[in-house]
Amino acid sequence: MDASHAMNLFMKRIPKIALGPLLYYWSREATFNFYETMGTTPVDVVYLGETVCSRRHELRLADWLDIAKRLRAAGKEVVLSTQVLLESGAEVGTMHKIVANGDFLVEANDMGAVQCLAGKVPFVAGPHLNLYNLPTLQWMRGLGASRWVMPLEMRRDDLAVIQKDLPQGLQTEVFAYGRMPLAFSARCFTARHRNLPKDDCRFSCLEHPDGLMLKTREQEEFLVLNGTQTQSARVYNLVGAMADMQALGVDVLRISPQSHDTAEIVALFDAARHARLAPFEAQERMQALMPDKGCNGYWYGHPGLDQIDNNLAVAA
Repeated sequence: MDASHAMNLFMKRIPKIALGPLLYYWSREATFNFYETMGTTPVDVVYLGETVCSRRHELRLADWLDIAKRLRAAGKEVVLSTQVLLESGAEVGTMHKIVANGDFLVEANDMGAVQCLAGKVPFVAGPHLNLYNLPTLQWMRGLGASRWVMPLEMRRDDLAVIQKDLPQGLQTEVFAYGRMPLAFSARCFTARHRNLPKDDCRFSCLEHPDGLMLKTREQEEFLVLNGTQTQSARVYNLVGAMADMQALGVDVLRISPQSHDTAEIVALFDAARHARLAPFEAQERMQALMPDKGCNGYWYGHPGLDQIDNNLAVAA
């Protein structure tokens, strides 16, 4: 089944906009100010919490819960995200506190969190759980997942097949904007860049509010180092594929926070989803707001760093 045929099986809908968890390390003041601003934007869902490194101590769990309550008062759906790679008993303990918060929905980013949530309360199956096919999604739905986040490298055509027989009651979320979190490691590459050990990193990530750019010897931007996380240098942007995602019945579009112009990015996605602005025009306007060049290759089954013309891809 090709994507165009599968998409005709679904009625177009207006997806929600989600703000993904903050992947970078910002000061306490900057973080609180950022989410205060986000409370005034058209964002529908906000994911909160530290997902990358437990050494980032500017905000504790109590602070995230404080922000969560403020955003809920502003009319936002709030989800608490768990850390992706757990390495210590303290990190496991924090995960248990998050899943047992009893107030907010939780995004499980590793199978330990899934195990703690399964059969107890609904949860969001995060993008790092490797959910690539219907049997796995049916199993995850049976454990209590109410929403799943599509893996970053999944193709539009593969999502179309899944959407056709998606388990009842399971929503689909797509990572639609931001530098892609590609891998996690036990080592901290930002600290290593300064010849520091991970346990004495001196909180180097604070100096890089959008990550540390890694270039090739030919000075081509290649990857971004973000502590224990490796990201794409280019910014994944699917606003130009808005019609695709609406036709496929995608429920939620995830925007990853950046240190500047996030509110403007949200506004452009909002205009595109409500057809106040053509998707190609929204994409053009975003160019000046992005920290690097755009890409959308994974969506069309190409290398991730490729930028495919959305109109040509639909015509093909």
